[in-house]
Amino acid sequence: MNLNEKFQQDDGAEMADAQRFRSLVGGLIYLTHTRPDIAYSIGVISRFMQCPSRDHFGAAKRVMHYIAGTMEYGIWYSKVSKFKLWGFTDSDWASSLDDRRSVSANVFTLGSGVVTWSSKKQATVAH
Repeated sequence: MNLNEKFQQDDGAEMADAQRFRSLVGGLIYLTHTRPDIAYSIGVISRFMQCPSRDHFGAAKRVMHYIAGTMEYGIWYSKVSKFKLWGFTDSDWASSLDDRRSVSANVFTLGSGVVTWSSKKQATVAH
């Protein structure tokens, strides 16, 4: 996704083919199991499954272009002598233009690879 790009449900753009959009996003959701680097982008894009516009479809296609250029990326586990648990977390402030809710995300690594990650829209509105 483009940096600082925000999507909303009614963006005024022409409607996209919903079936093709859902199929594309479904495949990308499956891919997030081994590619945590796209989890946030796919989480944002998947919010528009009901009524996708051409802008939403374009964002999904940009993720596909990113994946095509980074085929060697993924989760790789290798033998390490010391296991260290590292955790990173972040949130934004009211990123959803439709309901003004924030998104929280985290990732945890153990040794040489990622073991868990999450990106979720918060249940309450940011004030």
